[in-house]
Amino acid sequence: MRIAVLTGGGDAPGLNAYLKGLYLSCQKYGFELYGYLDGWKGVLENKYIKIDVNDVIREFFEGGTFIGSSRTNPAKDEQTMNKAIENFKSSGFDVLIAIGGEDTIGASSKMHKAGIPVIGLPKTIDYDLEGTEFTVGFNTAINIVMDAVEKLMSTAKSHKRVLVLEVMGRHAGWIALYGGLAGGANYILIPEIQPDINELVDFIKQRYERGDKYAVIVVAEGVKISDAQKYEVVDEYGHVKLGGVGELVAKIIEDKTKITTRAVNLGHIQRGGPATSYDRIIPLMLSYKAIELAKDKISGKLVCIRNGKVDVVDLEVAEGKTKKVSPELYNQMKTFFY
Repeated sequence: MRIAVLTGGGDAPGLNAYLKGLYLSCQKYGFELYGYLDGWKGVLENKYIKIDVNDVIREFFEGGTFIGSSRTNPAKDEQTMNKAIENFKSSGFDVLIAIGGEDTIGASSKMHKAGIPVIGLPKTIDYDLEGTEFTVGFNTAINIVMDAVEKLMSTAKSHKRVLVLEVMGRHAGWIALYGGLAGGANYILIPEIQPDINELVDFIKQRYERGDKYAVIVVAEGVKISDAQKYEVVDEYGHVKLGGVGELVAKIIEDKTKITTRAVNLGHIQRGGPATSYDRIIPLMLSYKAIELAKDKISGKLVCIRNGKVDVVDLEVAEGKTKKVSPELYNQMKTFFY
């Protein structure tokens, strides 16, 4: 068999573990593995390479993806879909393994229905992909956030100030919640729950009154502040300065408490660097299952972790959906804001 693989969407630690797992699983059955370059863009441009052992052994320890990635959408219109199908069929590949998150897997579901045999593997540091308890990169990302919170805690204590850490999570607050809790953050804001700024301000005031004269607040980038316009920062010419929500929250806190407050945007550091052991081992297990499906000529499936075990669900389970933090879980975790 000739099997193709692509990595779509944002990069994530552990993608190269998937590629190693796929290659060595292919070797077991005598299959050839090819990598489309830069995600679905590679399919549309018909650009791919043959993956060999030196690639996967050398890159296994590195973050990112050695075959590149992009946010190209092959299903944006009929012309694009037809081009993708035409190129895939002309290549002589038997199946396409698409590694990605909500957008990539959603597009893969549509392309499978349109005629490309696709098997999906879960990837997103945001952990917002439906149908699976594991998405590669999430464990590494929350460990990076945990480390950042711990480091900010020491400087916040030293200067008796509030520090606001902005992390990724435009629609879902998993990184903020899990990474923040692991690092001992004092308060966490997520996109799923409209923040009560007065509650946050009172929380900080109470900390200072009882003698804990510092605080580290974690904010997901997708959090919306209802009275944001009131706190917009302008330059000398009156133009609104564009910044993250962390800057805005810091401005509000300082304005309402008169406590020196600073913001830090962790940015792409969250998705960079080597993967944790968890984000290296689970991809190997899921890759093996993906090649078994390919061997049995089964497609249209997302290989996943459910109930702690390797499993499969239909690709369309994740199409057009976002897995979000429930209000119940957030309210339970607020017990540990202190």
